[in-house]
Amino acid sequence: MQRLQAFRFELMPNGQQEQQMRRFAGACRFIYNKALALQKERYERGEKKLGYAELCKLLTEWRKSTEIAWLARVPIHPLQQKLKDLERAYSNFFDKRADFPRFKKKGRSDSFRYPDPRQIKLDQGNSRIFLPKLGWLRYRNSRKVLGDLRNVTVSRGDRPVARTGKWFVSIQTEREVERPRPKGGTVGIDLGIAHFATLSDGTFYPPLNSFKRHEVALRKAQQAMSRKVKFSNNWKKAKARVQKIHVRIANVRRDFLHKVSTAISKNHAVVVIEDLKVGNMSRSAAGTANAPGKNVRAKSGLNKSILDQGWYGFRRMLEYKLSWKGGRLVAVPPENTSRTCPGCGHVSADNRQTQARFACVACGYENNADVVAAINILFRGVQQLRDEGQDTANALVGMQVDWLPVSARMACGSNCIGSRKQEPAETTARGAIRV
Repeated sequence: MQRLQAFRFELMPNGQQEQQMRRFAGACRFIYNKALALQKERYERGEKKLGYAELCKLLTEWRKSTEIAWLARVPIHPLQQKLKDLERAYSNFFDKRADFPRFKKKGRSDSFRYPDPRQIKLDQGNSRIFLPKLGWLRYRNSRKVLGDLRNVTVSRGDRPVARTGKWFVSIQTEREVERPRPKGGTVGIDLGIAHFATLSDGTFYPPLNSFKRHEVALRKAQQAMSRKVKFSNNWKKAKARVQKIHVRIANVRRDFLHKVSTAISKNHAVVVIEDLKVGNMSRSAAGTANAPGKNVRAKSGLNKSILDQGWYGFRRMLEYKLSWKGGRLVAVPPENTSRTCPGCGHVSADNRQTQARFACVACGYENNADVVAAINILFRGVQQLRDEGQDTANALVGMQVDWLPVSARMACGSNCIGSRKQEPAETTARGAIRV
């Protein structure tokens, strides 16, 4: 089977190359905004939007005009790719997958892409890459690039990294790999704040809270920057210290998510998670002047903790890592997963007596509340697979089912007998520790 994979490295350009990259990124941003403004004008006049081919014809005219003749000094392919990005943004909007395209701002997600591999040369032995009109650029070679080169994207990285001025190159390749066979069984995962991830087998991963760990240092650095005269040399130095902390927070969180997602994808064939709407969950509760919100301060702290976990990034990593190993990620509705008894199916808010304790008011079943949520998530995922006609006979391979209630085991197709209370296990670098 064919595998597409991107390898990302930090670039080490000289002064002239960095100036050129800023110019190329600015030209791509200019073309994107110019085309978007044109599309909006046509929409306001009631005209049909232009397609990608028609925009490319206009791009040729713009490059030949005297007003913006400087576009001719920029490679044509990155400019065309920006028009393709705009076309994709419109498609996502009309398909209700994203909001209406917005104009790009300088310094935010500056990037340009080379789609033709024949114009690119990669010299891994000497840690350098050749790009049109930039020449040979050195990069920090941290791992080997595998496969045939497809395209290359040069960017200023993620938002906190972009503000530090660092440039990165993302090399997408394609290679033939053996069709993987998934290992392990099916597991449900409940994401939270007290426990970052709780598995239905009783294992949980403690949260990292990257932002919270660096919050004091970040606050002091921001206070020091606020005392400086804006745009002075001392202000720029203080701003660089703030940006460095933001980069540290993002890198630590990303490293944690990669480690957890890799550990889970290695040991499970099917992973079931909640289809969480993080944007809605972390929405501000401030309200308006006419209708002010309640418990705004508490909700603000909760929003900060939710965003500090990186649930969306974790889901994205799980999805592609499972697909690489032949597994699958299943998303189920999150309603009442922590209020439903896996033993008798009774749904009540009284079942969850505390944040950590679950005790069913109907049948008396007790367990850790996060483990109960993970079990219910697993059940819903198994049922969804059955509705799709999938074989779920081995859905509980590798799961400790002896402590589940009889009715819960029957719901998953298990023939095991007996039950006992199970508390979560804390996963550390040395393995699972039962508590």
